[in-house]
Formats: sequence, C-alpha cells, structure tokens
Amino acid sequence: MSNDVNQEWVIGLDAGGTRTRAVLATAEDGRPLGEGAAGPGNALTVPVPRLTDHLAEAIGQAVPEAMRSRVVAVSGGFAGATAASTEDPGHVNARTALTAALRRLGVPTDRLRVCSDIEAAFASAPGTPADGLALVAGTGAVALRITGRRTTTSVDGDGWLLGDDGSGFWIGRSAVRAALRMADGRGPATVLARSVGQALGVPAGELPGATDWTRAHREAYRMHVLPAVMAEPPVRLARFAPLVVAAAGDKDPVAEGILDEAAEQLAATVRALGPDPGERIVATGGLLGPQGPLTARLTARLRTLGLTLDWVPDGCRGAVALARLAHHGDGR
Repeated sequence: MSNDVNQEWVIGLDAGGTRTRAVLATAEDGRPLGEGAAGPGNALTVPVPRLTDHLAEAIGQAVPEAMRSRVVAVSGGFAGATAASTEDPGHVNARTALTAALRRLGVPTDRLRVCSDIEAAFASAPGTPADGLALVAGTGAVALRITGRRTTTSVDGDGWLLGDDGSGFWIGRSAVRAALRMADGRGPATVLARSVGQALGVPAGELPGATDWTRAHREAYRMHVLPAVMAEPPVRLARFAPLVVAAAGDKDPVAEGILDEAAEQLAATVRALGPDPGERIVATGGLLGPQGPLTARLTARLRTLGLTLDWVPDGCRGAVALARLAHHGDGR
C-alpha cells in the first residue's frame, strides 16, 4: 500500500437493511483496494447515531488511516433514501450520518453523493447506465424507472402489509397459507404442510402423510402453527420461501403454482412501468440471481415484452462508479 498513498481514492457504500459495506477504490479506474462491513444501514429505520457508527466502522476498515486525506469523493447507496430529493427524510438522515462518520475518520467531505441502494445497484450494471429500469426481488420487491441516475417512478415496494408482491416474504406467506388451507380442508394436498410444520416445531407424531390427515391431526396442526407464526415479526415469513423452492423442485403442484404466481406478480410490477422493447432492466436480489428460483420463470414472461434481465449482486460497484463520476464533475 505504500506505493498507493499519493493516489486519489473514492469510497463506495452499499448500506442495506442487514449490513453496510464500504469499498475503497482508485479514482482513476475504480480498481478496488479495500473493503469493510458493519451493521444495518437503512436510513429510515436505523437511528442516525447508530447509522453513523456503522458507517464509520465499515469505512474505517476499508480505508487505512494514512490514505484517508486522499479520498476525493464518496457515494453511498442507502436503503430508505433516494437521490430524487435532498429533502427526503431518508436522504437527510443518510447525508447527516455519512458526513459525521467521515469527519470522525478524517476523510474529506467535499464531494458526497447520497442515493438509494437500488439506484446504486442499477449503476452497478456494465457501463454505469444513467437511464432504464431496476427490479429488486429479495425479501421485498419493487421496480423503478431511473432517469439521469435518479428514481422518477416506483411500483410496489409497499412493504409486507400492503405489497411486495412476488417477493420472498410473499412466497413464504403463501407457503404457510397453503399449509393451513390443506390442514383445514380448503386447499389441496401439498408437501408444504409437512415442511412448514417441521420448521415451526410441530411434533413428528402430529405430521401424518399427505393422505392420512384425520380431523384431530388438522386441529392439532392449526393449534400449533398459528400461534407459532403470530409470535414472530411478520417479515419472518420470508424464511419459508426456500421450502417452496425445495417443494417445487420435487414437483409439488402447489409449490410450483406459488412460484409461477410470484413471477407473474413481478412481471406485472415491471409492466406497470410501461417499458419499451429492448429497454434495459437491471435486477438484483436473491430471487433473481444466476441460481435464483424465479429467474427462468420471470425471464420467460419478460421476453414477451422484449426485455431481458441484467443481474447485479449489490450496489457496491455502482456506488464506486458514482463516486468516480462525482469526482470527474458528473454529479447527476
């Protein structure tokens, strides 16, 4: 590193709901040199003092003290923030915390750029695109139209109570609903009843085979599953999504139907943006990665719209690219 101390550096941040990542890179070509990680970075749900601590921890790990004075630009993609409005509460919180964290570490604060983690993920695509569509499908789900590297239209992202259709939460909730409907006689037989019950600690003796459910079994199952689900935060239903993927892999019709419907919901979310054929759509989130359970299903649906998915793992690369653009005078 001693050969690099006279170079100029940029910092890119991907601050999401579960962790904050920082990357130190060269301003000249974006070559990464150091990384750091810390706790959650949602600018709306993490109090500013704690957010400041998480940012300082991640940046401190990524940037050696001797190199901090040579940082020429910092860009952060934050869950709960947006580049569309500097008066947005999330934007204000993120900028306040980031400024404080940088000052604590002795990093210059002359060129700061705050955007959403999704805007940063969009910029992670090859060529650092400025315009196009972004789709997130993980625990939650949202689609955006991005113009000039700022969100101009959003569809869904309405949270577990009102939306996030086709998301990991939606899939996990559908698994429990299917299990309960089989148990009370309203739904078809599905292996999800057994796998959901096992995950929630239903005793093995109360989990008969698919065709052996007596009325007593049904009542005992419901009396165990309902309180167990209600005792946890609703978003924890997302943890049942892998059970649906596994059951669909075993050709369970109910599980296959849930995944098909999830893909249709995401396709409808994209359609609501009014995409043009051939328009770029950058996707991120575990449901749509190279091994994502919805990738093939959604790809087939989007093909009819003339769209293809360009998947990125996160927003770190995009945040670095946006910091470099800020340094070179493109602060859009």
